[in-house]
Amino acid sequence: MDLEREKFLENLVNAMSPSGFEEEAVKVWKERAEKFADRVYHDYHGNSIAVINEGKEPRIMLAGHIDEIGYMIRYIDDNGFLYFSPIGGVDPQIAQGQRVWIKGKNGERILGLIGKKPIHLMKKEERDKVPEFSDMWIDIGAESKEEALKKVDIGAPAVNALSYSKLMNDFVVARGFDDRVGAFIVLEALIELSKIKDRLNASVYAVATVQEEIGLRGAKTSAFGIEPHVGIAVDVTFATDQPGVDKKKIGEIKMGSGPVIAKGPNINPKVFELLIKTAEEDSIPYQIEGIPHGTGTDANAIQLTRAGVAAGLVSVPNRYMHTPCEVVHLQDLDNIIKLLSGFIKRVESKDQFVPY
Repeated sequence: MDLEREKFLENLVNAMSPSGFEEEAVKVWKERAEKFADRVYHDYHGNSIAVINEGKEPRIMLAGHIDEIGYMIRYIDDNGFLYFSPIGGVDPQIAQGQRVWIKGKNGERILGLIGKKPIHLMKKEERDKVPEFSDMWIDIGAESKEEALKKVDIGAPAVNALSYSKLMNDFVVARGFDDRVGAFIVLEALIELSKIKDRLNASVYAVATVQEEIGLRGAKTSAFGIEPHVGIAVDVTFATDQPGVDKKKIGEIKMGSGPVIAKGPNINPKVFELLIKTAEEDSIPYQIEGIPHGTGTDANAIQLTRAGVAAGLVSVPNRYMHTPCEVVHLQDLDNIIKLLSGFIKRVESKDQFVPY
C-alpha cells in the first residue's frame, strides 16, 4: 500500500467515531474526498457522500460504515467515578481494565480507565460470572462529581484508547477497523475511478454510513436518498485462520488471501457473477463466503430500499472483531479497491443486474 493511502487509513482509524458521534472521522474522510470527488455532501442523518458522474445511470452506491462500537457516560457518582453503557456490541469481558478516551467538553480527549473490583476482593460466585457493565466504572482521576462534570458531560461518548500500529508481514492492528476500513475502501475505489470517470457508464456514490453498529441506520437513509440501482457494502468478516474458530460453521477465510465475496439471498446473483468475473479477469485473489440469510451488514438495508436494489457484499478478513485490537492485512484492502474499481468499469447498464 502506498504511503499516502496508508496515512489516510491511519488517520481515519485513529479518529473517535462511535455510533452517533462520527464527526471526528467524517472530517478526515471528507478532507480526502473533496480532493477527488465531483461533489461531497452530507444528509441530515450524518452520512457522508462523495459522487462522480452525478446524473448518469445506473447509480452505483459503495457503502462502508464509519462508526465504531464504544461507550456512553450515563451517571457520575459523588466521588467522580463515571458509569457507562455500551454503544453497540461491546464484550464486557474485554472492557474491564482498558484505557479509554472520552470526548470531553470542547472536544478534548479525556484519558480514563475502566475499573472494577479486584479479583482478590471478589466472592467465588463473582469470579465465575461475566461482569456486567453496571459493575464497572471509568476513573479519570477526578475527586468529586463537580470536578468530573467540569471535564465530561452526561451523554459523552468514549472509545478504547488504542491507535493504529503495524505488525509483521503487512498485518496492521487498530481499534475500530470494523468498519472504518470499509469507509476507507469505498472512498479509495472512488478515487481510482475518478481518474477515468469519462469512460464509465455509471455514476458512483461512495458513502461513509453512520450508526451501522446500532441497526444499519445510516445505510437505510442514505440508500433511500440516493436510490441506487446497484449497492455494494464493504464490511469486515471473521477470519478463520486463527485458533478456536470452527470452519465447518463459518467457512474458510484467510487473512491476506483476497476479498471475501458474499453469496446468498441478500446478494443479487448478477452482482455476484460480475464480481467473480472481475476478480478472475484482473487476477485478483478472492474468497467466497456463503451466507444463507441476511448478512447483518449495510447490504441488508441497501437491498430492501424502495423497490429493491441489486446488492452485493465484499468483506475484509478480520481477526479479533469488536475488540480494541482488530487485525487486517493491507494487501486485502488494496485488492478490494481493485475489485470494486474493476467491477464498476464493467458496468454497462442497469438492466444487466435484473436477476432473471
